Amino acid sequence: MKALVLDISRDKWEESKGMNQVDLPEPKIDETHFPEDSNKCIIRPLYTGFCGSDKSIWFRQAFKEIIFDSLDQESSERRICGHELLGKITEPGSYSKSHYGYKTGDIVSTESHIFCGRCHQCKIGDAHVCSDHLIIGISTNGCFAEQIKLPAKELWRTDLDEIRPEVAAIQEPLGNAVHACSKVDLRGKTVAIFGCGTIGLLTILSARAMGASTIIGVDHKKENLKIAEKLEVDFTFQDYTDPKKSPSFYPNEEITNKIRIKCFGEGVDVAFEMSGSNQALNTAISSTRAGGDIILFGLSSGDYTLTQFQNIILHGKSLHGVVGRKVFQTWYVVSNLLMSKSHGLQDKIFKVILNQGNGTTFSFRNFDKTRFENAIKKYPKIIFKHD
Repeated sequence: MKALVLDISRDKWEESKGMNQVDLPEPKIDETHFPEDSNKCIIRPLYTGFCGSDKSIWFRQAFKEIIFDSLDQESSERRICGHELLGKITEPGSYSKSHYGYKTGDIVSTESHIFCGRCHQCKIGDAHVCSDHLIIGISTNGCFAEQIKLPAKELWRTDLDEIRPEVAAIQEPLGNAVHACSKVDLRGKTVAIFGCGTIGLLTILSARAMGASTIIGVDHKKENLKIAEKLEVDFTFQDYTDPKKSPSFYPNEEITNKIRIKCFGEGVDVAFEMSGSNQALNTAISSTRAGGDIILFGLSSGDYTLTQFQNIILHGKSLHGVVGRKVFQTWYVVSNLLMSKSHGLQDKIFKVILNQGNGTTFSFRNFDKTRFENAIKKYPKIIFKHD
């Protein structure tokens, strides 16, 4: 089968980029030699989404140690990438059939964090922060392939009569946004989203669908703000400081003041930090009213500096770290939001974020590395169609 892989050695990480399409053996269900295969399914991908995490791997910006440490444990030289999946089951294991009711032809998506089911967090209902999890496409093989074998407990049935396939393929990242928006009650609240990349844009849609009254988008890229405006965000403010070119941890007071003016002179009820920028974090905190909430999803390695730390406590502001999705509570909410006709979430994702497939949908079989790299630089979201 064809698969899109990272197949470099650890010492070639910094001097390389991209992924390569190679031919690999297809995965098999072999319960005789591997009894655990009874609880797994072989799935043929129909559509797969290229995530911001995949982009970070492509440009060698993140996940180096996780990838290579897991490859060392497997005694393997390549990692099949990708974790956003819509696929069709071609072979369910015996327990997958008897216990979960899966059968050949079922359409499924998948949770990307393979949880152990044994640790303390899993036992108390927090499987999304499992202490012994694997990440599909990063610490175990992923879905950028013509076949993938996954545990049945990770799968989520998807009705293509209700959700169009291109959108169904990105339920996983939409789940990130919905999970973030579920940390506090957004009904009637003013919201600012710092970082209008893919997850930030999905957060705009999710926040609106979940009741936010006023939504402000902040980004240093004008192109991202234009997309946010197409999603009917109420206000956009461009932060002209590029965090990569001019790193700083001090809050942008100009942005803070603009936000306060729009929000009773006090600041937003809820700020979402989706960029991974130290400055954006402090601007988000500064732009939030006393007693408000700051949702932290943007990810960056290294140390951060918090400015005016005492004001977080003296003004009663709450910081919430968010990772992944609640399994499977968030998936249930995502499905309901996508199938609801009241707010047009599904149409906006397809028409605006996916640009109706124009320039954003690529044939997996006919993968062209140069054209694909140009696309991931231009569009917030790219998907593969597995012909």
